[in-house]
Amino acid sequence: MPRGRRGAGQPGRPGRRRGGRGGLDRGPDGGRTLRLLRQVAARAAPRRCRADPAVSAVLPGVHVLSCPTRWSDVDENGHINNARLVGYIQEGIYDLFCHHETAVRESLFPSGFIIARHEIDYLEQLHHRPEPLSVVLTVERLGRSSAQVEVNVCRDRLTFMRARTVVVARDRESGRSRALSPAERIFLSAFMSDPARAQAVLAATTVTAAAAVSAAPPAQRVAAGPVTGGLLPSRRPRRRCHASAR
Repeated sequence: MPRGRRGAGQPGRPGRRRGGRGGLDRGPDGGRTLRLLRQVAARAAPRRCRADPAVSAVLPGVHVLSCPTRWSDVDENGHINNARLVGYIQEGIYDLFCHHETAVRESLFPSGFIIARHEIDYLEQLHHRPEPLSVVLTVERLGRSSAQVEVNVCRDRLTFMRARTVVVARDRESGRSRALSPAERIFLSAFMSDPARAQAVLAATTVTAAAAVSAAPPAQRVAAGPVTGGLLPSRRPRRRCHASAR
């Protein structure tokens, strides 16, 4: 009986199959499963959005974020799914409120923020392409504790989605809304689309801050910076639902 290769043709000792790359065992499908796993891992990777300072310099008062699309965002209709488009809104708002150089330098919104409302208009179908999207953010108006931000998702001078989002400043201790600090109002007013309204906000902020300092007792005037103490607003009673007796 001729002597064969060791481990070949013997029961319980199958021969070893080697692939072409460093002896990697690709399995019976020739590495197809391995390639699929790598594609899934690439699609599941976090989207790498970054601020676009060149566009922001050309358009003052506008915050622009550059975001690529991913194959995993495409649905069965061949375009980016509408639920995935909400992620671009969140990426832009998070970058403006938490990653902007002014917000980081002045430690604005230390306890984060709360999204209170989304109002979205889908204007055009968005398809996956190598060119990134431009997420353009402007502030429409400022309230006592909130800011209404307009977000436009664009590419090649075409707007695919327009959203209006209400962002509320969050208090760390209570977990509820709090009033915007003078520094936060000045920061957000720089991104307002209406210059007249921005000047009015700045003037009101200056007057309010000066009145608060003059009205404070002498012991409290020494402490500079935003006031975080004080009485918390009374909480609303919880809504209790009961089963109907009918």
